[in-house]
Amino acid sequence: MFLERQRGKYGSQVQPSQTVPLRLFPSSIDANAKRLLIGKALRAIADGYVSILLPAYLLELGLSAFQVGAVTTATLLGSAALTILTGVITSRFGHRRPFIAASGLMIATGLAFGSLHAFWPLMLVAFIGTLNPSSGDVSIFLPLDHSLLSQSVADRDRTTLFARYSLAASLLGAVGTLLAGLPDLAARRLNATPLHAMQAMFWLYALIGTSAAIVYHGIVEPPPATAPAHQSLGPSRGIVYRLAAIFSVDAFGGGFFVQAILALWLFKRFHLSVGAAATVFFWTNLLTAASYLAAAPIARRIGLIRTMVYTHLPSSLCLIAIPFVSSLRAVVALLLLRSLLSQMDVPTRSSYVMAVVTPPERAAAAGVTSVPRSLASAISPTISGYLLSLSSFGSPLLIGGILKIAYDLTLLVMFRHVRPPEEAALGAKRQPSHHMQESDQ
Repeated sequence: MFLERQRGKYGSQVQPSQTVPLRLFPSSIDANAKRLLIGKALRAIADGYVSILLPAYLLELGLSAFQVGAVTTATLLGSAALTILTGVITSRFGHRRPFIAASGLMIATGLAFGSLHAFWPLMLVAFIGTLNPSSGDVSIFLPLDHSLLSQSVADRDRTTLFARYSLAASLLGAVGTLLAGLPDLAARRLNATPLHAMQAMFWLYALIGTSAAIVYHGIVEPPPATAPAHQSLGPSRGIVYRLAAIFSVDAFGGGFFVQAILALWLFKRFHLSVGAAATVFFWTNLLTAASYLAAAPIARRIGLIRTMVYTHLPSSLCLIAIPFVSSLRAVVALLLLRSLLSQMDVPTRSSYVMAVVTPPERAAAAGVTSVPRSLASAISPTISGYLLSLSSFGSPLLIGGILKIAYDLTLLVMFRHVRPPEEAALGAKRQPSHHMQESDQ
């Protein structure tokens, strides 16, 4: 049975499309949501191979492990600087133009990164551009996506849409990781140098950015009657700030082993080739994609917060165990097991934030919760690079796992009773979003 769109407090309404059996996406999504999913899929392909090739490319240029970590930090810091302005940007320019502008920045990033060799110019491009060193999105695209997605689906379908959004990203990200093996193939078959082959992949990144711009050109702004009246935080300020602080702990821990750093560790610890690393990350991303399918059903049964915590804890324990394992096969097995569990909190977290704020605050809430995450995760890769320059022991994974467990327990204690409206049926006291917030005084 398909869910009908509920009329909310602010009168926003999405007309459901005709229902068909075995629908992959919720019936209430509009055309904008479909464009965002296509754009996300394109970007995921690019992010998939760039996150693996980035450390290999920088090492090929002669940079040290510490410098690789510094460039990774610059990418995350630059993303945070842009996402902090998301609420202001969308309130003034809407969504379509910022999406097209971000795609233009993606094009420029690929062209510049494929042409520059010196450390400091690369640092500048990494800071300004859209490179993503992780398997998840951290760029300006993320809060823009979340803001418009939340306006493009019925409330009761929101978690399902965010899960499908993450699913598409992970599946296409897995495909993208396989493309990281193309430089090795080109070096063997076409007698190309590894450096030139990797540079070509950054030019492909620019081409993908062009394709994304074409997709985003078709975005239709929400009608004035249903568009949010303002984008700044208001009654939801208290809960958003608390969530942002807790999410920052998680992001700080995750920054110690973003996909680029994890690839760097595998290169150093096991002397893994780029092609072999691409295969490993293909399977981890594929298993992550499978886990997204379970996120929404589990959340409907036990709630968003419990889904986030109960799936995250065992994945962090796997992470802590990895540095103490000397066998590559055992390490890969732990990485695969972790991938089945670690990312179920991504769609549920996004849905939770959008649920506990009022509709006019959603763009600002997405930005405010994303920026501290980006800032916190930006610090860790430099520390990881330094630690890996001293030893190949996986101390970054150990530190990251401990921090993530601390985040899980804190989140459960602080927010297990703060439920979004659609979880009223779970038996908890329903607290409307405008009553969930602390006083601003």
